[in-house]
Amino acid sequence: MNDQLLQLLNEKYPLDFIKVEAITDEMFHCTAEQGTYYARVTNYKSYEEQVDEVTYTNFLYQEGLAVSPTIASTNGEEVERIMVDREMLTVIYQSAPGIHLPRKRWQPDVFHELGRQVGRLHRLSKKFEKIYSVNNINDWHENEEYAFLKYIPREERTIRELADEVLTTIGKLPKSPSNYGLLHGDLCLENLLVDQELNLTMIDFQDCEKHFYVFDLAAAVYSAMEYSYVGGGNIGDYGRAMTKAIINGYQEENNLSPEMVDQLPLFIKLKEVFEYSLMHMYWDQHRLTEDQIRIMNHFRLRLEHNHSLLTR
Repeated sequence: MNDQLLQLLNEKYPLDFIKVEAITDEMFHCTAEQGTYYARVTNYKSYEEQVDEVTYTNFLYQEGLAVSPTIASTNGEEVERIMVDREMLTVIYQSAPGIHLPRKRWQPDVFHELGRQVGRLHRLSKKFEKIYSVNNINDWHENEEYAFLKYIPREERTIRELADEVLTTIGKLPKSPSNYGLLHGDLCLENLLVDQELNLTMIDFQDCEKHFYVFDLAAAVYSAMEYSYVGGGNIGDYGRAMTKAIINGYQEENNLSPEMVDQLPLFIKLKEVFEYSLMHMYWDQHRLTEDQIRIMNHFRLRLEHNHSLLTR
């Protein structure tokens, strides 16, 4: 696959690729004479969806937001079709500066800066949507990943009732251009690179969608508490400190109404149910590993008792 992809990229792009290494099934680290790049090779989203996505991210880059720009093919295409074992869609990204921070470095000072960058992102998203018609990026609830009741087993009645309640409650929230629009959609900490001066670059906009802006903040706080907290104090205090920092940073760049701030725990609950539903959607329930069983039971206990990950 790597050798075949190397040949195809050299045929399609105005770069001299030397080496291609798989990071995941979809992402490849690419070394070229001109520098370092990343190739996304996937059919996760349609051609039209991916074109809208890269139009959006290239706009953000041109407006000065720290995101990775794409490299057009020799045909002038930002999303290129290639034939591997079947036709795949490929996007080449310029390498972004920075690193994935060690878990112990995710602290309020970094989250304050993250809040500023997310505030800028959403402010620019409003500008983008005034200029471009975005016809192929869905509203969040139209995406298959939010079809919770399709994937959470019928016998798990308590969790299904909670999932339905969360979806219904969010569905009734008033939407306006000030609180709803295009966003990143998956601001887990793996999708952020940070340099020594705390400059952040957002990567992997593949899950961008139209949603309440507060969801990007909820996803980041959830990621910090679920995957990056390493002890040394009270996790509740840590969550509250990170939440305060990201909201304060956000307010420096974009307005977030008190009403939407109050809904942050609800959107964190949405993220929890989302992750649990994905386990049923993508994991083979007949061949679960011990770690997968442990993780699912951890989520079951928390969701069945409606435990709040974030108390404010």
